[in-house]
Amino acid sequence: MHEASASEALVKMVSEEARARGETDGSPYRVARIRLVVGEATGYMRESLEFYVGASAKGTPAEGAVLDIRYVKPLLRCPSCGLEYERRRFTFECPSCGAQGSMIKAGSEFYVDSIELEPARAKEGAVV
Repeated sequence: MHEASASEALVKMVSEEARARGETDGSPYRVARIRLVVGEATGYMRESLEFYVGASAKGTPAEGAVLDIRYVKPLLRCPSCGLEYERRRFTFECPSCGAQGSMIKAGSEFYVDSIELEPARAKEGAVV
């Protein structure tokens, strides 16, 4: 459930960007697509992010946005041989020498890589 607060902050950020773009050129914009980079070590699950972003986006310029998520595997560094390697499931063991590696920063990312904005359409039946 820790995805809830991250999703709220994400929706707020991309919605503010859409509003700022609209203020710049005088046309309202909506967020069509959000591209996220998420490190597997964050524990953020795709289904939870999709649910919470969708719920948080209701009534904002991000409502209905497609969420594209690229996961990044955690990287470890071996203290014995210095090898940097992707962590294999259920182990921190170095594939080269067998020592226990330590996590390095890669794999703990959570950021917006890009967003796609498009002109907001008038709602069906709305007077323009």
